[in-house]
This record gives sequence, C-alpha cells and structure tokens, in this order.
Amino acid sequence: MDQTITISTEGGEFLAYVARPAKTPAPAVVVLHEVFGVNADIRQTCRELADQGFIAIAPELFWRQERGVDLNTWSDEEWKKGIALYTAYDRDTGVRDVVATLRAAKRLEGAGGKVGVMGFCLGGLMAYLTAARHDVDAAVAYHGGDTERYLDEATGITAPLLMHLAEEDEFISKDAQAQIKAALTVVPSATVYSYAGQNHAFARHTGLHYNAEAAALANGRTYAFLAEHLGLHRAA
Repeated sequence: MDQTITISTEGGEFLAYVARPAKTPAPAVVVLHEVFGVNADIRQTCRELADQGFIAIAPELFWRQERGVDLNTWSDEEWKKGIALYTAYDRDTGVRDVVATLRAAKRLEGAGGKVGVMGFCLGGLMAYLTAARHDVDAAVAYHGGDTERYLDEATGITAPLLMHLAEEDEFISKDAQAQIKAALTVVPSATVYSYAGQNHAFARHTGLHYNAEAAALANGRTYAFLAEHLGLHRAA
C-alpha cells in the first residue's frame, strides 16, 4: 500500500512517499533521493523495500527550495534543474530534515521500532552525514557524492554503515574513493563494497549505466544488512 504523509519540522512541513509491506509491525527505512527528487525510480526503490518487508519512507529533500520535485533522468533540461537544486541545497539543514523523517518513521502506524536510512548520490551523502551526526539504527550509502569532503566526521559513526562505491564512478574519483575507504577502516561498524567496472548510479533502474547484475548484488547486500540490523526476520 502506497501513501503520502506530511512531516513537521522547524520551518514548515514537507511530504514523504510511503510504501508499506504486506505484514506489520515492520522496521522502517528512510530513503533519500538523488538530485531528481522523489521520482519514479525512488518510488520503485521504496516498493522493492516494502516487498522485502520494510516500511519505506522517501522525504522530499528539496522542499525548502521547491515542492514536489519529480524529475526524470533522461531530459537535459531536467538534469540541469536537478543540478541547480543540488548546488543550492543546504546539507546541514537537510540533515535536520532527515532526522525529522526518522522520528516520524518511528511513529508510523505499523512501525516496529527500529529505523534505518539509505540514500543514493546526494542521498548517500546525507545518509552518511546523518549517521555521523545523529543516532540511527543502520545506514546505507550508494555512491555518496562529496563524501570525501566530510571524512573528518567519520569517527562520529557508531551505527552499522554499509557503503557501495562504483570503481569507475565519473563523479567520485579513484583518489576520493581511496580516501573514503581509508577513513572508514577505523570505523568498526562500517563496511565498504566496491563494484569493478561500474559507473555512477549503476543501481538506478532507469540509469544510463544501470547494471542488473551489480545492482542485484548491491541490493541483496543492502536487504540482508538492513534485515540484520533492524531486526527483520526474513523467511529462509
């Protein structure tokens, strides 16, 4: 079952898309979008999480700039709009919005108590920052752009963190990836996987560089990780 909820925070209210599993109570996962907003790809990701037994909540991160951002990934005009929103986005304020979503997720009907956060590109960075600055039950970051700029915060991470990096990522250089891996080696709760031959957004369903095999591997690892740390009992 899909629905839209309203989340209150300092400065106003924003919307979040929710996909629910067949059975509750269930743990919740806050899903953080790329530069394209809560679009068809993010909604599909939420439904896939619901199929795995999680309540999935995708908040609109850009609500302070523009409401209801829902962009496709193949229009040059919409790419430019997404990049403009990304460039102007206040990440520190954004973390507070993510935390407001985590709190709302705990109160959702059917929520089982534990809440994780996962994200892609911008959302991957925001998942990392949220885990570094606040208490979360688990965090997953897919190719978080600019993560290397915040590695001094890595030691603040105590929650289980799973990070996916594409070795041929055109937006996260090999040097940046090496810095990220080195910083997270001293974080006992962190696990980093690299995907050889893969480009940025290899797990995005509609992406130019989508790779079904690599996406299935990364997503399978994500589902198992979230199930373990959020207390979801999956069928054998």
